[in-house]
Amino acid sequence: MNKQIKNLKEPPKKVRIIGGLWRSRLLTVLDLPGLRPTTDRIRETVFNWLGQDLTGLQCLDLFAGTGALGFEAASRGADVVVLLEKDKKAHANLLTNFSLLQSSPVDGQIEILHRDSLEYLKQQADHSSNLIFIDPPFQDTRLLDQAVIEAGRVCDDSSGGGIYVEFPSERSREEVEALLPEWHCGKYLEAGQVKACLFRGGRD
Repeated sequence: MNKQIKNLKEPPKKVRIIGGLWRSRLLTVLDLPGLRPTTDRIRETVFNWLGQDLTGLQCLDLFAGTGALGFEAASRGADVVVLLEKDKKAHANLLTNFSLLQSSPVDGQIEILHRDSLEYLKQQADHSSNLIFIDPPFQDTRLLDQAVIEAGRVCDDSSGGGIYVEFPSERSREEVEALLPEWHCGKYLEAGQVKACLFRGGRD
């Protein structure tokens, strides 16, 4: 009996959408290397910073993973949300999560792309997005640095939004801030092994 119980697979973990049209809806989390979804607690803080209504914003969710950040933005009325994920299994899971959410469709446009996030970001025009989420696998420091630098060129937060960056606790806030000299970390948090900044272009 005990052996049979041990052999049973545990059900997939879930994270919930905090607010908006899809509030309390659940997203499945796969057990994949480097996949570390932003916790409910952190997302609640981040979206309190950003506001409950993201109408009019063009959003990029880089290294989307479960899509928790991008789907949260869509739930709160963002006009366009592009979620990018290069892992085949994670991308398929994004599509599955999205199809389940479609029972209550949002007004905004949502694209889920099986693409390399950094390559995609480098192809975007200057000032073409308003809100960019950057939360890559923590073990790849260079990937985070390159994405943050490119986001500084692509993002225009004059109508709201900003650049949200999640990074491991062993990195200093000042080190990440140095990647965006024209921006400032208007909001900052530390939670366990995670640090996060919401960068704004000259305004809180």
